[in-house]
Amino acid sequence: MALTIVGEARPNSFKFETSALIKASGFREYDARWWFGHPGSTKAPELNLVGVQALGMGLGTLIRRLGAGPDIVTGHDFRSYSLSIKLALVAGLMAAGARVKDIGLALSPMAYFAQFALDTPSVAMVTASHNENGWTGVKMGAARPLTFGPEEMSALKKIVLEADFDLAGGGAYEFVAGFRETYLDDLARDKRISRKLKVVCACGNGTAGAFAPEALERIGCEVIPLDVDLDHTFPRYNPNPEDMQMLHAIGERVLEIGADVGLGFDGDGDRCGVVDNEGNEIFADKVGVMLARDISSLHPGSTFVVDVKSTGLFATDHVLKANAAVTDYWKTGHSYIKRRVAELGAVAGFEKSGHFFFNPPIGRGYDDGLITAIAVCRMLDRNQQRSMADLYRALPLTYGTPTMSAHCADEVKYGVVERVAADFEAMQRKSAEFAGRKIAALITVNGVRVVAEDGTWGLVRASSNKPELVVVVESPVSSDRRRQMFEAVDAVLRRNPEVGAYNQTF
Repeated sequence: MALTIVGEARPNSFKFETSALIKASGFREYDARWWFGHPGSTKAPELNLVGVQALGMGLGTLIRRLGAGPDIVTGHDFRSYSLSIKLALVAGLMAAGARVKDIGLALSPMAYFAQFALDTPSVAMVTASHNENGWTGVKMGAARPLTFGPEEMSALKKIVLEADFDLAGGGAYEFVAGFRETYLDDLARDKRISRKLKVVCACGNGTAGAFAPEALERIGCEVIPLDVDLDHTFPRYNPNPEDMQMLHAIGERVLEIGADVGLGFDGDGDRCGVVDNEGNEIFADKVGVMLARDISSLHPGSTFVVDVKSTGLFATDHVLKANAAVTDYWKTGHSYIKRRVAELGAVAGFEKSGHFFFNPPIGRGYDDGLITAIAVCRMLDRNQQRSMADLYRALPLTYGTPTMSAHCADEVKYGVVERVAADFEAMQRKSAEFAGRKIAALITVNGVRVVAEDGTWGLVRASSNKPELVVVVESPVSSDRRRQMFEAVDAVLRRNPEVGAYNQTF
């Protein structure tokens, strides 16, 4: 098929309707993410529906070349434009000979589950995840439970931008009716708890509102819904349990009604945020430590994988050491952690963003915010005399920050991180003090994590799905040391004029 790929095209024009607009930078490290736009938006789009068709042709071509065959599951999240994007993707997939099984409106983990339940090797889930309205994207995989990594994404990018399609024809389409019920049945099976938990379930009016409340009710929770009605304008806040606005809203509701725990879900339901019964927002890496303690008490010698944004407690916690738990720090990103969990045969993987991955007997290796929520409830069920706040207080005290993102264009963000890392390496070579202490270590598996002699650390890395740099800081010493490290890291960042303002600080 002759297809014109363009770098830019103005909406409401002949070119926009007849050429494939698909910005190269939208092919990211492990999924695809573009600015699609919405009514009233003045920002130029990076993708149009013809471009989505081209993406489908490319993906249909790639899964065959990878040896996965033509069968693929697809679904879409709750955005005003997601269904049209999915249908354009399906048209492209079918042109490349794919046999599509469409599960309809879905969470990303529901699509991953469908790969198993429908015995289908590949997946293409249309979602912008936690990104603001106007963004769209696709999470893809061809070897369950894994999703694409840089190698597959580079291959897909090359196929699409060069229009190197194998348009075999013979595609097919099947809508799988009633799959929501199948998914909820699987989630709740054998998970009933005996402790009567009052749970605030917050969904930010995103897709999870159609799934999470019922899943929690099925395991025996008393559910207090918060922003669970589907509304793709997201009238209160963007559904992102890593943002303090959403966590604060959950905390207020928990205190108002005396809940045992608050659970919040992102736009496509693969992440879960937690607030304790005293209204304290527990950053997801600390939730991971709590779950790791619980799991390793049941399964001594467990291996866990955590991302480089996560707390140092995974390596130092005395309970994990007593349970002979082993922790591997790895690259941030759901595809990276998922793959590492599979490679090491780890019981679980945890990301500070709230992506948690559980292998059998808890899960199937992919990230599912509802499975995480159920795991938290079951942990409380096994600790009937202790509250969520009690379990949180039992952790060694550290002073961490939320994930802070500073704007930085996709085209330059990786170069900025390289320069920041080089600055830190130069300081370390000179044995210079940084943030008031000598540098004890630099961890460069993903960006750069600078660790001071007292264990205080700061991380800078490039976001894998937005034009941003990510900064996280933690100190086991004091809030003053946390502040000192943040200001020192920020000062190095500000040597680069390409770095903009943060979305949130502390």
